[in-house]
Amino acid sequence: MDIFSKSLQKHFDLNGKLEIKSRISIDTPEDLSIAYTPGVARACEKIAEDENLAYKLTRKSKMVAVITDGSAVLGLGDIGPSAAMPVMEGKCILFKELAGVDAFPICINSKDVDEIVRTIYLISKSFGGINLEDISAPRCFEIEKKLKQICDIPIFHDDQHGTAIVTLAALINALKIVNKNKSSVKTVISGAGAAGTAIAHLLIKTGFEDIILCDRNGIISKDSNFLDKSKQELAQITNKNNITGNLSDALKNADIFIGVSAPNIVSENMIKSMNKDAIVLALANPTPEIMPDLAKKAGARIVGTGRSDFPNQINNVLAFPGLFKGVLEANQKNITDEIKITTAKTIANMISDSDLSEDNILPRSLNKQVAKNIAQAIINLFN
Repeated sequence: MDIFSKSLQKHFDLNGKLEIKSRISIDTPEDLSIAYTPGVARACEKIAEDENLAYKLTRKSKMVAVITDGSAVLGLGDIGPSAAMPVMEGKCILFKELAGVDAFPICINSKDVDEIVRTIYLISKSFGGINLEDISAPRCFEIEKKLKQICDIPIFHDDQHGTAIVTLAALINALKIVNKNKSSVKTVISGAGAAGTAIAHLLIKTGFEDIILCDRNGIISKDSNFLDKSKQELAQITNKNNITGNLSDALKNADIFIGVSAPNIVSENMIKSMNKDAIVLALANPTPEIMPDLAKKAGARIVGTGRSDFPNQINNVLAFPGLFKGVLEANQKNITDEIKITTAKTIANMISDSDLSEDNILPRSLNKQVAKNIAQAIINLFN
């Protein structure tokens, strides 16, 4: 069987990949009294006196909600909340297996921004953090922004910031190999949705000065007449020479290509038009913007994709488990740019200079030491 058939059969066999497991045995009446009534009342009273004690007396300090509306699931698009559940369960497993963080999947049957925000806010007291997942742009930006304003726990849209963090980590190491400086390279991003927008913002925050974004209509510039609010904001901070045209025009003399868009939209000739020692991160899944062999043939020196069957996999799983473990253990209420950049640098530093090569710019996705190192680095920020 292929991997899709094997996965489907496993889902049928398991009838769900998650279960709730008790952390206390109940074998005697005293066990029952301690875990439940009447003994539990004392813990309730303590939290009523000081709400912060919920982090010490309940599982809140290690519990994340993984929440979607099912509107942008993997490469499947708007398949709805029920069909999104297998992905959310999978995400929860990664939290537990890689970082020891409990996570619970929640699929909301609404696409109304205010209704989603209100729903998440009302259940937020049960969790130490919220991981937003697979929510389409531009609604995802507004949902995250509003939740950050009203919730007192960290809010993180992984499709935005997880992708940006791992992309930055890859570029930190790739630039070492090609001996180029982030302040002088020309970077082209294809895709101005959740991931592309977050990548642009994080790269700018880190010191990349020449960034051009493209969407299906072409290069985003101050003169573009096809921009929504989020893209208008991008036009003000990118494309410093205000060039116009299409993706092919943007890639001429570029040093870096980052694709978070659509399959097979980059040709060999487009790669050939880039500068020497080009870095190509073609992250569309399952089919990248250009296949690695074609990009290499056309002259790219370093190529990464979102896939595990090629070198240099750019996978969010490198970032979110350790990031949440760190912010929860450091008792942080917000996931700041400093935390994101620290996470990216920690991931990059997992590859020693002696092990760094064109086909080895990131640690393997299932390396459990990554989450431990990220968590410790975040804790160190606040000690």
